[in-house]
Amino acid sequence: MRRRIILTPAIIGAVAVIALAGCSTDPTAAPPAEEEGTESESVDWFDQELYDKQDAERGVTPEGPEGQPYLQHINAEMVDTAEFASPGAKKVCFANASISNPWRQTGWITMNEQLKELQAAGVISEMETRDAQDNDDTQIADIDYFIDEGGCDAFIISPNSTAAMTPAVERACETGKPVVVFDRGVETDCAVTFIHPIGGFAWGIDTAEFLVENLEEGNKVVALRILPGVDVLEQRWAAAERIFEEEGIEAVDYFTGADPAEIKKIISDELQKGDVHGVWMDAGDGAVAAIEAFEDAGVDYPVMTGEDELSFLRKWKETGLTGLAPVYSNFQWRTPLLALQKIFAGEEVPKEWVLPQAPITEGELDDWLTKSEGMPDGHYAKFGGEDLPGYPQIWQEREIP
Repeated sequence: MRRRIILTPAIIGAVAVIALAGCSTDPTAAPPAEEEGTESESVDWFDQELYDKQDAERGVTPEGPEGQPYLQHINAEMVDTAEFASPGAKKVCFANASISNPWRQTGWITMNEQLKELQAAGVISEMETRDAQDNDDTQIADIDYFIDEGGCDAFIISPNSTAAMTPAVERACETGKPVVVFDRGVETDCAVTFIHPIGGFAWGIDTAEFLVENLEEGNKVVALRILPGVDVLEQRWAAAERIFEEEGIEAVDYFTGADPAEIKKIISDELQKGDVHGVWMDAGDGAVAAIEAFEDAGVDYPVMTGEDELSFLRKWKETGLTGLAPVYSNFQWRTPLLALQKIFAGEEVPKEWVLPQAPITEGELDDWLTKSEGMPDGHYAKFGGEDLPGYPQIWQEREIP
């Protein structure tokens, strides 16, 4: 089965921006923009070795302190950090890809609350942050600024893209100061630790297997995707697409830019063509709009996967649809600072710090909604900051530091 990939008007400009950010050999570079309705001949993002690794990690019980998932790790190879041990509070320099969506905003709020704790403990003096606003060139300049002018004792980098950011990360490593990379990766292992949840393939497996279990062969799934060319998002779809093909599920995927109006239009157009039995998403933004399109058409709700963003969880509960909320663990925003605490103390840390990544199932939905009562719709249930002093007011007010 060939997939048909459609670029909606909202996404055409975004594709061009991402394509300019990296060269043709960049594994996170976007495929060329296509005319609407044409077949995709884009990069093959499926990696069997990484798929198998993440599939296996889904079944591993994490090691680390109970009730603190942001300090847990899976199949870790520990590394010695004694060379970085020194007393006194340190200045941290953070090159952030962006805070341009609710997931990153939730994490950024959590990170700043964790920072306050470490400042009070005398571990970190300050964290100077530069926001690249989703632009590779800006983030490269940010990292070089920190190297030349920042007076940094350590670097935290959340890369905008993989290959384009690799040389800048290597330059930060060459300073001899500890470098922590998190969220998205780069093509070098020079960082002391690379922190991330299990990954995109694990997300794709969780979601596609759920849909297959609740659908029948020949049923149709509409896949709603945010952007092309971002490795973790492409891996989510690569895994799901493989499983759908193997199980005889008809799947058509669209890029939406997470635009609710585009999402509603896509679903409405597909419903006019015939039954839609399932909806798959590579992120939860716009999930409510997708559900509302079924309501507007007066047809049965689909089997659906969204995310642990509260807007989806609440709509899931309200409608009673058959759903799953995959998770790309938002609590990872705490881990880089806690990793530096260990590094400054000369303690071992995982070289690749793989954090747990467990979906929210129907049986857990009520518990997570209760825990999240009073939080805004853009909040993420598994954000992992309930033990920080600012909880819950800071996240309820949602003022971006």
